[in-house]
Amino acid sequence: MAKIQFLQLPVPPPSYFAATGNVPLAAASLASCLESKEDPIQGIVPSVISPEDTDFLGDKDLIDRICKEGPDFLGLSLYLWNTERSLYIAKEVKKRNPEIQILIGGPEVNEDNPFVLGEDGYDIAVSGEAEHNFRSLMKALLNKETLENVENVAYRKRDGFLSPFGVPSPANFPLTDFPSPYTTGHLLVNPKRSTYLETVRGCKSQCTYCFYPKSSQNLRTLDIKETIQLISNLKEKGARELVFLDPTFNHRPGFDSFLDAIAEVNSDGQMTMFAELRSEGVTSKLATKLRKAGFNRIELGLQSVNEETLKRVKRYGSPHKVAEVAKMLAGEGIDLLLDLIIGLPGDTPDDVERGIHFFLEHGLGEWVQAFPLSVLPGTSMRKDATREGLVFMPTPPYRIIQTPTFSPEALRDSVYFAEDLLERRLDEFPRPFLCDVAPNKNDRFDWYPKGIKQSELDFLETIKRGTRHQSVWFHTDSLSKDRMEIMSVIEKKIEAEPFCTIDFVIPLLEVPKPYEILTLENLLHSKRNSYLAKTLEYRGENLQHRLVFVIPQGKESLRNWRDSFTGDESFLVYETIVPETISKLDPDDSFFYLVSGDAITTKDWELLKEMDPETITFTSRKWEERWSMEVLGYGEL
Repeated sequence: MAKIQFLQLPVPPPSYFAATGNVPLAAASLASCLESKEDPIQGIVPSVISPEDTDFLGDKDLIDRICKEGPDFLGLSLYLWNTERSLYIAKEVKKRNPEIQILIGGPEVNEDNPFVLGEDGYDIAVSGEAEHNFRSLMKALLNKETLENVENVAYRKRDGFLSPFGVPSPANFPLTDFPSPYTTGHLLVNPKRSTYLETVRGCKSQCTYCFYPKSSQNLRTLDIKETIQLISNLKEKGARELVFLDPTFNHRPGFDSFLDAIAEVNSDGQMTMFAELRSEGVTSKLATKLRKAGFNRIELGLQSVNEETLKRVKRYGSPHKVAEVAKMLAGEGIDLLLDLIIGLPGDTPDDVERGIHFFLEHGLGEWVQAFPLSVLPGTSMRKDATREGLVFMPTPPYRIIQTPTFSPEALRDSVYFAEDLLERRLDEFPRPFLCDVAPNKNDRFDWYPKGIKQSELDFLETIKRGTRHQSVWFHTDSLSKDRMEIMSVIEKKIEAEPFCTIDFVIPLLEVPKPYEILTLENLLHSKRNSYLAKTLEYRGENLQHRLVFVIPQGKESLRNWRDSFTGDESFLVYETIVPETISKLDPDDSFFYLVSGDAITTKDWELLKEMDPETITFTSRKWEERWSMEVLGYGEL
């Protein structure tokens, strides 16, 4: 009996204790479609690597696990945030177990994405909605048949090159053709995580920056009875928050009746819910029904305040209607996410400024999320990018670099300007992991100079594998003396686990020389090879490999060095403090503090909450996790 294993990697979070939001719905749906009751695919046993494992395991441990379990097939779901890491894992698995056939699919797999199609390490690429075609593909593979006639599939030829994709097949199969992965057991409900579900596929909107129009312009829905049955089942299994992935939630037919049916199932308020709406058609009556059904968060896309831009990108709609509906929903006690895209064709920096002012004038500033445009594979915008004069990254996150109306500097400055107006940071801050060592955890490693505790060779063997987010501490009496050895360890560590989040931490006893810091910065900058590293590159920050200096409390020379910074540094400096000195901190300080020990009182905690929450971290895992969940809001629910 053949085995197929599915792997869907998470969004890399900004903090060790932050939830990833990883629910492998796509991977589990593919596993389930092979077990259709009416026509199961014989001779194959599917399984999905659990999100608990994918959230925790580092590169090496994931590769080791897959190779040890030895599936005949490995399926990878590629998304913007995990494509490069997934392809790396595929390549490493293939090196060790060449007989494993590796399949890739997801929105990243498109004929217009030369980055993915130019990579090796996988055998088969599947484009578009996969369930129906995936069954045909697996039948052909199990029967050792040619793949030439399989729709939407490209395969590795004997010469090593990828074939063209087979004849495109429209996604028109009913959603009832295949069982929900929650009912087959391939995806478990975890009360501590959101529960993702689809009740509609396809989108009537034609927004040029979005992938959905290519997937399907016709709506295919689970009818109300089937959807309510699924929701009831999820509730019985302990679901606490439902996240509807329907492209435009209120475009489904019979939306009023649908909300009434959800409200009846959720009459006890056990579940909260989230969805994305178009403002058109939303009335005060619908807003009330959304609240009664249990929706406590809604996303609305303004995208631009320039109505000519909205027409150009086929978004259409009215900014004033978005504001009207947003206030209507807020009046029902519903939290909002209000989207503004920076860099759309036709927009200018003035339009971004007008957009932020528009939200502020309507009292909606607290819910705005403004972000630079990504030119995604499979979108009309990518097809027309050259004609529109759009320059963008060829690899994830495909971030816009320049447009006819936005220079690279104007794109960056528009984000900063929006932050000044909103009085908060829009990007998540890359929070380092500075906690103490814990038993049976391979998430912190401590390096000492040669001859102290362990040799460099022993240390390099120790740190070959770690967790998805980890830290390496370099305990040195002299950075000048040990810098080259430290750089060697950093380089070898990144080479061993290139897609893990790693904090390189150096406790300082003396002020480092500028060239010493520069060489460390340059080394980390040269390793920026992934979505995670490039996401904040325009800010001069590295979300993947962080350089952190820790200084002792009260040492004047090191404090003066820290106080001389301009704010443009790519590294962080934390001053270690003991709980007894928390009461002496100035809430207006912009310095970073590492609070040591466990003896933090309720009064200490409340005083720390008066500080900028991103500037406080803890050596205690208990307090760091609590801070991440309660103060920063990095929990799942």
